[in-house]
Order: sequence, then C-alpha cells, then structure tokens
Amino acid sequence: MSEPESETASETASEMESGRDRTRAHIVSVAARLLASGGRDALSTRAVAAAAGTQAPTIYRLFGDKEGLLEAVAEHGFRSYLRDKKAGPPAADPVEGLRAGWDLHVGFGLANPALFSLMYGDPTPGRRSPAAVAAFRMLGERIRAIAAAGRLKVGERLAADVVHAAGCGTVFALLAMPAEERDPRLSEVARDAAIAAITTDAPAVETPGPAAAAMALRAALPDATALTDGERHVLGEWLDRLAANRRVPQRER
Repeated sequence: MSEPESETASETASEMESGRDRTRAHIVSVAARLLASGGRDALSTRAVAAAAGTQAPTIYRLFGDKEGLLEAVAEHGFRSYLRDKKAGPPAADPVEGLRAGWDLHVGFGLANPALFSLMYGDPTPGRRSPAAVAAFRMLGERIRAIAAAGRLKVGERLAADVVHAAGCGTVFALLAMPAEERDPRLSEVARDAAIAAITTDAPAVETPGPAAAAMALRAALPDATALTDGERHVLGEWLDRLAANRRVPQRER
C-alpha cells in the first residue's frame, strides 16, 4: 500500500471510531434520560433503541448486552457526580471538606434516585467501573488530608469505608421514605456520627502516643521520593502497625 493510501485508510478508521464513539455516547445519554424518567424498568434495549433512533442490534454491538449498557449508564452517572465533586473549592479544614463531600453525595443521590440506585444499589464483588474507582479515590484523598493533619483515629481505608457505607446507607434510607416525610437532620446526624467515629477534635500533637503521628506520616508517605518503592512499602507496614495500636485519650473515652 502506498503512503497516500495508508494515510487515507488511517483517516477512514479514525472517522469510523469517532462515529462509533458519538453513537455510543448518544445512546448512553438517551438511556440516562429514560432511567431518570422511568426507572430501571424503562431501560429495555428496545425502548432505548427506539428513543435513540437506532436498532437494537446496534446496542448489542456497542455494549455487548443490556448489562453492558447499564454499566455504561452507571459510569456516565459517576462522571457527572465527579464533575460536581470537583467543582467546589478545597476546604481549608480537611474535616470540613469531608463534611461538604458528604452533603454533596447525599444531595446527588436524592436528586437522582434511579441513577444512584443503579450506581450503588447492585454491587458486584471485585468489579467497579473506572469512574467508581475514581470516586472512591477522591474520598480517599479527603481522608488522607485528615490523616496528614493529625486528626484521623483509624486507618485510612477503614475511615473511607465507614464514610462510604454510612453515606450510601443514608441516601437509601431517605429514598425509602416519602419525600414529604424526609427529615434532613437524619443526614446531618449520620454525617456527624460517621465523622466523629474516624476523627479527633484536635491535631495529633495533643494526642498521647505514637499512633496518630504514625497515621499522619503514613498519609505523607507517597510523597517521600527520597525512599525507594521497597523502603516505602516496609515503612508503610511499620506505620500501619503503629497506627493500629492507638491509645484513646481520656477525654475521648
């Protein structure tokens, strides 16, 4: 094949891929609107194809099956959620930043019940979309900022899991109630209880023992470029062991 022919073939393949991506994005957008208006039952391949102005075989070709389409819609929802989370300015106090993130999470779930249920209500062990991984990573970054400030009293992963579980449970509890019976204090009390369970009122310098200091150093460990990967791994294990043996100050008992 001559050079001009090769360039033409490459351009044609690129145009085909671009057209495929546009079609896929259009179908996902249409499916997301159907989900918002009619719930998960509205997302039959036939209904989505008709609303998108295409044929059902196109959906199977692009997504594999209905489950693939649902996963794409869930990922679309995560991306929307992540855009909202990234829009706000960072809080000076990392605990306040976590509190604001909780409120955004609950607000998103109440405003998008069908999408939230698709995103969080049908978990598959060992499988999470890239957007879901990114969302949990953002929560982990908020938790790490608290640890670096010396105000985390449990391990980072446990803290993130506690907040994630409590936040999702709060949304589903509120969604199960008639809208007129929802008490916003439920979210506020659950939020404050979850945050109180994982944070201290004061920086670690006022907390006896090395555990809180170990947590703060553990949070900064990824930035310790003077150490090799192996050294960071070993030091991380030591710091985790120290953090696991935190003594609780008398005023927190």
